[in-house]
Amino acid sequence: MCAQEAWSQLDLDRVLLVPVGEAPHRNLEADAGAEARVALCEAAVAGDDRLEVSRAEVDRPGLSYTAQTLELMSAPHHDLTLIVGADQACALPHWHKPSEVLARARVAVASREGVARGAVLARLEGLRAVDGAPASERLDFFDMPRIDVSSSLVRSRVASGGPIRYLVGERVASEIDTRALYRAAAGVSAR
Repeated sequence: MCAQEAWSQLDLDRVLLVPVGEAPHRNLEADAGAEARVALCEAAVAGDDRLEVSRAEVDRPGLSYTAQTLELMSAPHHDLTLIVGADQACALPHWHKPSEVLARARVAVASREGVARGAVLARLEGLRAVDGAPASERLDFFDMPRIDVSSSLVRSRVASGGPIRYLVGERVASEIDTRALYRAAAGVSAR
């Protein structure tokens, strides 16, 4: 939904989902692995020509840093937009090479309940792109419908045998079930 809303509200040509290869800042709870993340993303966007999946971080060895991914994706005559939630935008000063991130892409910030635009701007005050532009000049905010679903909620429901129908698309639920992802005990189904 975030990709769709960004595409629509920001007039983007297309949106790439970039599953993380090796997360540098956190241990992914019940990590199913990079290939499973790619398969879930592909299932999520199947049949939607506006969205596609990039293996840029999965195929690159080592830790996945956004600055490096944006550098790989940079091309003449292409403007890049990095889509993040407001909570992640607030953390941008602590990212690997945040000034390079701001220089290589506009940052589209999806609204999140409990994180106001003013809070994002305050957290990024003083942060500048490599070219000297203030972070505030590199941001585009867009609205998200309020849906309280997170990947950790989906994983915990699968692990406890709870249903995930309507929390994820049918193809994603099927992929989770087929790959037996996030199950705490044998025989737990994702349906």
